[in-house]
Amino acid sequence: QVRLVESGGGLVQAGGSLRLSCAASGNFFSYNNMGWYRQAPGKQRDLVATISSGEIINYAESVKGRFTISRDNAKNMVYLQMNSLKPEDTAVYYCVDVGRGSWGQGTQVTVSS
Repeated sequence: QVRLVESGGGLVQAGGSLRLSCAASGNFFSYNNMGWYRQAPGKQRDLVATISSGEIINYAESVKGRFTISRDNAKNMVYLQMNSLKPEDTAVYYCVDVGRGSWGQGTQVTVSS
C-alpha cells in the first residue's frame, strides 16, 4: 500500500507562487507514474499534471507555462511548482500514484484576487 502525503498549500495572492510537495512511502517509487489532480468547490476532480517513471510529462492546458511537475526518486518525492497563480487555481490539490490508484489526503490552495 502506497501512502502519499501532500504539503505546501496555503493562501497566496494572484500572481504569486507556491510549491507543493508529495512524500510517497513504499518501495520502487521510481517505477511509479505520479500526478497531481485538483478539485475546486462544487466541481469534479481534474488532472493538473503527470510525470511518468521515465519523466514524460503532461499538463492540463489551463496550467501549461505556469506549473512545473518534477520528481526526486532518491527522496520518494513529487513536486508541483505553481507560478503566476490565478483565483481559478483555488482548489484542493491531490497527489496521485496513477498506476496504483492511490491518493493523498489533499492540500488546500487558495488564491485571492
